[in-house]
Amino acid sequence: MKTIVFITGAFVSNSSWDKWKKYFESNGFATMAPAWPHKDAPAEVLRNRHPDAEIASNRLAELTNYYADLVSQLPEKPILIGHSIGGLLVQLLLQRGLGSMGIAIHSVPPQGVFTFKFSFLKAGWGALGFFTPTKETYMMSFSEWQYGFTNGMSIEEQKESYYAFAIPESKLIVRDTITAAAKVDFDRPHAPLLLISGSTDHTIPASLNYSNYRKYKNSPSITDYKEFEGRNHFVLGQPTWQENANYILNWINKISQ
Repeated sequence: MKTIVFITGAFVSNSSWDKWKKYFESNGFATMAPAWPHKDAPAEVLRNRHPDAEIASNRLAELTNYYADLVSQLPEKPILIGHSIGGLLVQLLLQRGLGSMGIAIHSVPPQGVFTFKFSFLKAGWGALGFFTPTKETYMMSFSEWQYGFTNGMSIEEQKESYYAFAIPESKLIVRDTITAAAKVDFDRPHAPLLLISGSTDHTIPASLNYSNYRKYKNSPSITDYKEFEGRNHFVLGQPTWQENANYILNWINKISQ
């Protein structure tokens, strides 16, 4: 069976992939969704540890190496599917020749791809943690979760998702996304890559994902783009998640032919 490695983004538990794992396993894939270092615990447990110095110490370069080591130990190159910073990690791993193909869902963009769109700045400013200790984690408040992740959803859905998935995060790893640790050579060959965006995502606006996609225009490799209407940054858990999963499955099957 072909293996899919799901790569989690920041601020959320790796359990956010549970439905996705079952869906792709039912379609003949082996799947894994490893937790980030120091995060292998339920969301409530991690929230109760906040501020957590171990999570606060996570950095992007080390996280990339962590996934690179994990992927390299598999018997064959897996399919990589990542969300948010996980989407950035997909792009970084494909740069290293790891992965048979990659899907970046609402991806944090590599270094040099930026926007001054207000929603992006508002959603991301607090997590950068300027003028606060970097040895302490950043815990997104419920109101920040409502704006940055679950905008457009009912208050009940927002509350349920927050308590199920929201966890503390490293401020340094968020800052690292605008440094050389997030650098991609867009012109070099890479495994097939699909970038997916959502029209209502405040944290990573669709225009930012499209700019990321356009950076690959001189690459000789397959790079595709798809924008879904009505998807916020909590795309993995929205009621429409299976429509996204279906699209990804069809894209994988098409590329594999």
